Amino acid sequence: MKKFLRILLWLISLGCLALFVIYLINLQVSSYSKDKIYKSVEAAPNENRIAIVLGAKVWDGGVPSFVLEDRIITAVELYKAGKVKKLLMSGDNPTKEYDEPTAMKNYAIKLGVPENDIALDFAGRRTYDTCYRAKEIFEIKKAIMVSQEFHLPRSIYLCQNIGVDAVGIISNRRPYEGENYWAFREFFGVASAWFEMNFIPFEPIKGNKEPIEQ
Repeated sequence: MKKFLRILLWLISLGCLALFVIYLINLQVSSYSKDKIYKSVEAAPNENRIAIVLGAKVWDGGVPSFVLEDRIITAVELYKAGKVKKLLMSGDNPTKEYDEPTAMKNYAIKLGVPENDIALDFAGRRTYDTCYRAKEIFEIKKAIMVSQEFHLPRSIYLCQNIGVDAVGIISNRRPYEGENYWAFREFFGVASAWFEMNFIPFEPIKGNKEPIEQ
């Protein structure tokens, strides 16, 4: 019994240490990104950036979820305000039936963005992929990441460290179901991204160059 208690105490101590390290990583990433996040289209910089719209759930029939809809609307507002000239819709497309980027493009066109000013990245399965491909495939030098507030610190941190001069704009427009779960998941997602950047390189999806004029 004493041996079991010692092992249990050791495991608890190890778990607490791991949580503390993850907390410090989140603190670092949040501090790194805080001055690069804008709360409104009016406050966003006008610096010849490309808007990178990060993908999210699409319902049957190509209907964007509320989370994704708000990201697209925010990106369209940036475009109409002249803050950006191009939109990169980056999302997942694992099957013919499930296609985030095309749904994002169709909605942006519906809101008034010309198709010629929209580029699609069908291999944005993860934020790391999106940032890597923004630099290596689409040759983007400066970007404004469009996503909900919880997601922006990690997005900016990844893009900056991959070589894209990135800032972010908050696309929160309403309460979302599951926000507490997102925050919990993001706590560990930030740590995972930090380890990938600093210790365990992630193998992204590569492809042919598709430069976006910037």
